[in-house]
Parts: sequence; structure tokens; C-alpha cells
Amino acid sequence: MEFRPITRTPGAFQQSVTADDIEAICRRAFGPDTKVASAAELGTGMYNSTYRVTVAGREQAVIVRIAPEPERQFTSERALMRNEYASLPYLPALAPLLPRVLVADFTHEVVGRDYMVQSFLDGVPATEHLRTYPRSLWPVYYRQLGKIARRVHDVPGPAFGPIAGPAFGRWSEAVVTSLEDIATDLEGVGLDASDVRKVITAARRHQAVLDEITEPRMLAGDLWLPNTQLDHQAPEPVITGAYDFDRTCWGDPAADWTIRMVTAKSDERTTFWDTYGSLDQSEAAAWRSKIYEARHLGAIRLERHRLGNADGVRDSYDTFAGILAAVV
Repeated sequence: MEFRPITRTPGAFQQSVTADDIEAICRRAFGPDTKVASAAELGTGMYNSTYRVTVAGREQAVIVRIAPEPERQFTSERALMRNEYASLPYLPALAPLLPRVLVADFTHEVVGRDYMVQSFLDGVPATEHLRTYPRSLWPVYYRQLGKIARRVHDVPGPAFGPIAGPAFGRWSEAVVTSLEDIATDLEGVGLDASDVRKVITAARRHQAVLDEITEPRMLAGDLWLPNTQLDHQAPEPVITGAYDFDRTCWGDPAADWTIRMVTAKSDERTTFWDTYGSLDQSEAAAWRSKIYEARHLGAIRLERHRLGNADGVRDSYDTFAGILAAVV
């Protein structure tokens, strides 16, 4: 077996498994006589450990995604793979774009971590391939992304909160709990979370504004350039795949990461709205967007700490200050 893991420091958040682990996973997935020809760890993701695996006798490679050990997971990022798996029955409209789950194993009997074996999506990561097109064609990509996001946001849910739970009857409860989890995680690693705590107080004080959102809708959680693939031969950008739906939840579509990134710049991405439609432009919606941005910034700070980006952690406090002034 040709095994190519990514070498990381012992203290790094992502830790590779062994060649024996990959073989054991594949034997469970495809039978006891399975032979693995090769396994190469992919470095595109920042949370799960992901491998492109070639199995003898199978025409196509498969993807093996392995979650971090439970003790390494933050409260605000607990069991994300299980959340993704729970979201799949709600995403049939995206079935042609999503990898198929061949095996999901949450027993921890093989490697002591959750894992999924998925079909391999043919295509090129959009982060690499979009820039090979003339910039005049980039709007084609964002119009497609708008259609995909609209399909996700049109899915109604039974309650607010992560797809796998916990479930909340009011949107304000889900938002406050999410912020509290982030604050707890930040404090748990020795970072100041007082600004997040102040936003929590503001969210509680103005919970009626949050609770104007009465119908839970699915949020993709992380649908953006890094998690889409393009056709490698098409004369213009064509999205052929979307993946990493592990941060899905039920809530206000305006709180989704996709919406945050689309509104970050006034460039080609504004064509997203051509196919997605418009957002609520009311004063209440503008205030809620500040709360959502605070939630995003808190999660970004935590991720930067996890990745050892000390400068990014420091910068997050300055960015957060502007949001804090607008909501308290």
C-alpha cells in the first residue's frame, strides 16, 4: 500500500491516522478481503482528516473522512460529522452535487473516531479553477451558487438549532446557545471572550427582534468557494460538486456563512442575488445581521486559535469591536 499522510507537529489539531487504520476502515466498508492500493491525505480541509483512497477492484477512488478525536473537539463544534449525516435526508435537491455516503461508522470500534467513506467527486476545487477563467466569467459561478443556496434555504425544519440537535423552539434560544458555546470554548483555551459575552447580553435583551424569525430554514453552514468543485473542461465555470455540510442548522437564512461571504464585497459575487433573490432590508434585519456577524467572528477567532494563527486571533478583537458597538 502506498500511504502519503501529511506530516504535522504533535500538537497540531489535525492528526493523521496510520496506514493500518485506513486498511481497517476499508475492510469494514468493503469486506474482509479488501486490499488498499494507495491512500493520500488531502490538505484542503481544516477540521476532518481526509484521504483519497484507491481500493483494488474498484474503478473509482473513494474519500475517507475522519473526524477529530472527541476530546479534541470544542463544544461549539461537537460531532460535526454526525450533524452532516443527519442533514442528508433534507438535501435531496442537491443529490447530484453531493458525494454519496457509502459507509458511516460512529461506533469508534475501528479508529476511535467518527468516519465516513464517500464517493469521489470528479472536478477541480473552485478555489483553484475559478481563477483560470477570465474575470468576466466569474458571475456565472456566483449565479449558480445563488441557485444552490436558495435550494438549501427553501428547506423548512422542525425546530431551530443544529440538524442533529439540540432543538430549540425559538430562534433567540438557538442563537444565544451558539454564542454561549463559543464563549465557553474561547475561555477554555485561555482567550478573552468578554466581547462575545456582551453580545450574548444584547441578544437576550433584544430577543424579540431575533424571534421575528418564526420559520426554521436549513442553513448550509459552510457553502462557499472552498467547498465547491468545478468541471475541469467546461468553457465557463460549472459547479459539479458541493461538500462539507457538517455545520448545517435550522435558522434564519440571513445567518448562513454563504450570505456573510456574499455581502463581504461588492464585486462579481453580487450576481449571486440574481438567482437567490433578495434579503430583508428592514432595520430589525440589519440588527440581526450584526448578531450573526458576531457569531461568525467568534467562531473565526476559535478556528484561528486552533490553527495556531496568533496574529489572526489578535486581529479578531479589533474587528469584533465595531460589531459590538452596533448591537449593545
